[in-house]
Formats: sequence, structure tokens, C-alpha cells
Amino acid sequence: MSGHSKWSTIKRKKGALDAKRGKIFTTLIKEITIAARLGGGDENANPRLRQAIAKAKANNMPQDNIKRAIMKGTGELPGVSYEEATFEGYGPGGVAIYMEVLTDNHRRTVAELRHLMSKYGGNLGENGSVAWMFDKKGQIILDKSAGDEESLFEVALDCGAEDFEVEEEEYIITTEPGQLMEVKEALEAREIPVRSAELEMVPKNTQKVEGKEAERLLKLMDALEDNDDINHVYANFDIDDETLASAAES
Repeated sequence: MSGHSKWSTIKRKKGALDAKRGKIFTTLIKEITIAARLGGGDENANPRLRQAIAKAKANNMPQDNIKRAIMKGTGELPGVSYEEATFEGYGPGGVAIYMEVLTDNHRRTVAELRHLMSKYGGNLGENGSVAWMFDKKGQIILDKSAGDEESLFEVALDCGAEDFEVEEEEYIITTEPGQLMEVKEALEAREIPVRSAELEMVPKNTQKVEGKEAERLLKLMDALEDNDDINHVYANFDIDDETLASAAES
């Protein structure tokens, strides 16, 4: 694979998801609601809902919260109407940024994202301006403790994966989008613990960023992640570990 999401790796190392558990619950409730609205409340017949529920359970969301979110999506309970949208633009160093949002106020979201991009040296672009730089893929993360590289590589391919990468502290298994849950469930059926399974926008190529531009870019990415309307944000940057450590200390 030509590139992977450096930002996803950074978030995992920083533990950003755990630190923002309150936002995780809000985002997951939105995702479950929309998935149920679009595909119905039966997770067995709705792959997107099944994936959202699996992620909610992995983040210890109470079952009652999940049930209410589904019922709001199917119309059995009243609730806020969310819409999905994507935004694209460029950050410091010419880095491509792709954002997926779930919002109840499109105009507010546009204004907030435009402000954040401008504040940190980026700008919003037209739809399609950077989407072509990414491929949508399923990505499954395994801890190194899940097994040895050779064995897991063979098992992953046997389960339907299309790629297998070795990182410093984890394995990354890549699938076609529609195969994500099937591969995840096949791994779990073999008693291989899965840390996470997500649909990701994986960059085809990466853009090197250093120094002050790297610092501004990471601040922008953090600010976007903090925005309540952002569901996922992806970027095609590459920052070396030394620059990353320096930026984290500043």
C-alpha cells in the first residue's frame, strides 16, 4: 500500500480517543442514529449499523444508549435530525485534509471549519479537491501481543484481507470497505483479539511536513478533532518522529 494514515497512528499513540470519550459517545450516537435511519434498525441486515454498534460496545457505551439511538433513527423516538457531509481542503505545507461530519446545522459547521482552517494556515476547498488523493478502505488494528507476524499475516489473508502492515506497536490489516466486518468477525472467530475496526480514508501518497508547518498542522488536526460536528478527519501528511516529538513539546 502506498501510504497509511499517519494521523490515525498518532491518535492511537497519543490516546486521543480515550481522552475525548465524551465526544466519542456523542459521535457514535449520531452514527448509530443515521445508520438506523438509512438502513433500518436490524443490525444483521444493516452492515453500517452493525459496525457502529460494535464500535459503541468497544467503547463501553451502555446498551440503553445504543437502543435509544437506534429508535431515534427509525423514528420510534423523537430526536434531532442529523445530516452527513464531507469537507475538503489544504492545511499547512500543502497537506490534503478530508473531513466527514454529522451535523444538525450545516451553515454553522461550514463557518466553524472555515474559521479553524484559516486560523492554522489552511483553507477549505471545493468538494472533490482532495478526495481523489485517498482510497476508502477498512482498517483493522491488532496489538503486537495478538500473535507473531508470519502467522497473523497468513490468517489475515485467509480471512479476506488485502494488505497487512507491521507498525512499531501494532499490526494494520487493510480490507475492501464492504469486507471490513466480515474480516473482523472471521479474525475474532479464530480468537484473535481486534483492537479496532474502522473505515478509513487512506492516502495514496504522503506529503512531508517539517518544523513550524508541522506544529501548525498538528494543532489544526487537534482542533478539527475537537469540533463536535467532525465524525472523522483524515490527512495525507508524513511527519518524522523527531519533528513529531518536537511539535508535541511546543
